[in-house]
Amino acid sequence: MPSRLGRYAVRRRIGAGGFATVWLVYDEQLDAPVAVKVLADNWTEDHQVRRRFLEEGRYLRRVESPHVVQVFDAGELEDGRPYLVMTYADQGTLADRLEVEGLAAGQALEVVRQVGAGLAALHRNDILHRDVKPANVLFRSVDGTVRAMVADLGLGKALDVSSRLTMVAGTPSFVAPEQAAAESLDARADQYSLGALTYLLLTGRAPYTHATLSAAASPVPPPPLSTDERPYDDAVDAVVRRALAVDREERWPDVASYVDALAAALGPEATAATPAPWLPIDPELTQPGARPAPATDVAAAPEPSVPARSSSARRPLRVLAAVVAGLVVLGAGATGGWIWQQSRPDPDVTVSDDDGTFEVTVPAAWDAAVATGAWAPPGGDDQGEQPALSVGTARDWNDPDGDDQGVFVGVLAGTELPEQLPQHPECGRAGPHSDDVQDGDAVRTVVFGDCPGGLTVERVVQVTADQLVWIQVRSHDRATANRVLDSVAVYGM
Repeated sequence: MPSRLGRYAVRRRIGAGGFATVWLVYDEQLDAPVAVKVLADNWTEDHQVRRRFLEEGRYLRRVESPHVVQVFDAGELEDGRPYLVMTYADQGTLADRLEVEGLAAGQALEVVRQVGAGLAALHRNDILHRDVKPANVLFRSVDGTVRAMVADLGLGKALDVSSRLTMVAGTPSFVAPEQAAAESLDARADQYSLGALTYLLLTGRAPYTHATLSAAASPVPPPPLSTDERPYDDAVDAVVRRALAVDREERWPDVASYVDALAAALGPEATAATPAPWLPIDPELTQPGARPAPATDVAAAPEPSVPARSSSARRPLRVLAAVVAGLVVLGAGATGGWIWQQSRPDPDVTVSDDDGTFEVTVPAAWDAAVATGAWAPPGGDDQGEQPALSVGTARDWNDPDGDDQGVFVGVLAGTELPEQLPQHPECGRAGPHSDDVQDGDAVRTVVFGDCPGGLTVERVVQVTADQLVWIQVRSHDRATANRVLDSVAVYGM
């Protein structure tokens, strides 16, 4: 982790994708936390990617809306990488909230209302978002309440450009058919994506499970909005289906018209049933941490030690942002010696396995029991022993009825992501599968809530054509689980 980015003191990494990394930093002149988005070093020489990165900053600067992430500054690091200084969303993303607790109808309406306001502001400035999805809806606490903001215009386009040339891009489950088919676009493409987001918020399931953009180009009508568990009036279904019309001419005239119609169909009961504040502030979700030392002290401090490995060989496994049915509870599968250590004063500890395949950073309290040897994955003897790493507050940290915390990372054979992930009947809630692509790797995640020790996260990543990496995290809070997941790195695969 760099100690500084330009004049900004770095606190920690918030997230990363294929093109950029976002850091939480302190603006020491204003004494406030902000986010800095830095172009990935492997894209510095790609002029098209660099142009799109800078365009995002220019587009955001054109919009004045409390529901669109703001850009305060832009610059270039000494190595030539551009960066954008942006609003720090201290309450995480909509994807975070959905995985842990879901939303009531009134809360869903408020998200749609605020996201719709952000999209309308973009459209008034002739900007098309093109990638509306839960991970791109950020939450920020303002005066005791939570505000939703539209973020990540990495695929954003000026409407006059979109009308002439459209690149095939977007998230398959939320992208409009005309966008998936590379047709000319207008603001109704974002309306379609907002309709898909609405469907997810009201039902708890996405309207489509498209695996590819080609499938999204010819969608079939989704199942009815209303179920026995979540009943809705037919008028609500009709409003959302109109926003999801394959023919854009059949959709609502604009985003504002759609939001107004949705609010009228849901009726005042939905809003009245929502407690104040409309979305609880989660103090544990993301915290800026203590104010950093002055710049002179930071510069004088020694750099943290890191393993002497080639940066090009390091492959972070990230999400934000879930192997096989019947996979045994880990512990019996891990081999190699257990290392018992005293608690350290350091806030975080980085641990590697014996082969140097994995690296993970955990809170110091988790470093009580470490297994760095290989393990024998279930599913047959043909896999043999594979690299693995387990770090926890106790040797049996994965006991379903216990209150300990820890993380396990291991390799197992597989040519595709498994449909069924390990189940946790000891937990009260299980979130839906969350599929994503991070740095070119397919990722499947599921989060289990109301567990005896807090929450459990299961994740599988397709790191090669025939190898998977399985990650299990048990944590008392989501913020810690996110940081541990975000720190997992793989070498040599």
